[in-house]
Amino acid sequence: MKGGKDVEPVIIALDYDNQDQMNIFLDSIQDLQPKPIVKIGMELFYQYGPPIVQEVQERGFKMFLDLKLNDIPNTVERAMTQIAKLGPQLTTVHALGGKEMMEAAVRGANAGAKISQQEPPQILAVTELTSISTAVLRSEQNVRLEMSEQVTSLTQLAKDAGVAGVICSAQDLAAQEVLDSEMLYITPGIRPLETKQDDQSRVVTPTQARKLGSNAIVVGRPITKSEHPLQAYQQIFKEWKNA
Repeated sequence: MKGGKDVEPVIIALDYDNQDQMNIFLDSIQDLQPKPIVKIGMELFYQYGPPIVQEVQERGFKMFLDLKLNDIPNTVERAMTQIAKLGPQLTTVHALGGKEMMEAAVRGANAGAKISQQEPPQILAVTELTSISTAVLRSEQNVRLEMSEQVTSLTQLAKDAGVAGVICSAQDLAAQEVLDSEMLYITPGIRPLETKQDDQSRVVTPTQARKLGSNAIVVGRPITKSEHPLQAYQQIFKEWKNA
């Protein structure tokens, strides 16, 4: 069990631009047992704020609040204190913010959890976004490492800072000689067979992700934009389980 706590293997990204669409989707999967973790990101949170987190939690879903904090350590610590008070199970920072910033995030999460008398969220450090290609890494970020080397370096930095795990492409796990049993590896950029990539550059199937060492996958549009979202979720879960 990596990162100290287990996670449901298929996390659903609620990538909607309004609350009504989100609720229609959640109605369609309400009876799933166990309920999957659902992810609220910037689009919904910036529009509706903390009440939308509470609404989803009241439905019985576990919460991944994905706001990707990246600022000076003091600001991140104070922001993470507020996030932890909302009671999510998972949340994110950018590993590129540095070790000191990630350590501040851990302090903030513990402080917020103490105030609200809840378990602190598991903090995941975003390494390189799955929309970033090797060409972009070099031409725009001026990073001369190979993508796999960059992700491995940021993963070690995140571990040293005391966060629970990382967000990275499953492709980047293949290059790590030994996956750290103390870390969670959560992988977005998941596309089932015969599904278009959309704006993702480094994608894998659910089966490939698990075989490469992912603890859980994040899936959005292949489920939420499907004509039959429940069946789409069940098929992806089956692909993961049978890997």
